[in-house]
Amino acid sequence: MSAVIPFSQALRERTWSSHGDSEGASFMSDLMTGKGTRDDYIALVTQHYFIYEALEAAAAGMADDAVAAQFISPQLTRLPAIEQDLHFLIGDDWRDTVVPLSTTQRYVDRLNTVAATWSGGFIAHHYTRYLGDLSGGQVIRTLMQRQFGFETNGVGFYLFDQIARPKQFKETYRHQLDAVGWDAEERERVIDEVLIAYRFNTELFEDLSRAKAAAA
Repeated sequence: MSAVIPFSQALRERTWSSHGDSEGASFMSDLMTGKGTRDDYIALVTQHYFIYEALEAAAAGMADDAVAAQFISPQLTRLPAIEQDLHFLIGDDWRDTVVPLSTTQRYVDRLNTVAATWSGGFIAHHYTRYLGDLSGGQVIRTLMQRQFGFETNGVGFYLFDQIARPKQFKETYRHQLDAVGWDAEERERVIDEVLIAYRFNTELFEDLSRAKAAAA
């Protein structure tokens, strides 16, 4: 009799290639290897603003959901940090200058419908964003600090100062995923939604590359 694979492990294994596609998109690879500019980074932060505004609005709406509420933590909240980053990067009038790209708008629409109304969908997007921020996001922060001379201003989005042990936090999160008790069909739905979230990430980087080329 084969051992039952924990859901968090199945989720990770089934979505890993999509995660790699997202990380390998040319816009991000350029930014990570020193080929990107400060303006490229600002463009990325700008799109994050719209995404996290929608995700954290969904979190507020899911606060009373018995399943979703287990994953919601003020330690993860990113929107205030993004707003401070944009104020630093763009200036006082940043709200008058930021506009969502087409992929970002579709992503936001997905969050406003699926993540705001279905606990499994909310957790799928929550998992994709925040565990990524706690993992690869820390590498991005270090590289941006090195390339653009940032200290904490400008990269506050990546600073989880209320989480002393990110590795332990992520392990606890995965244990929570395993403990939810979804049936096989619901687990498949959640995995499919994580794949959709990764696809949005990849398409956003492609959108950012096109916007950059158009502005050149």
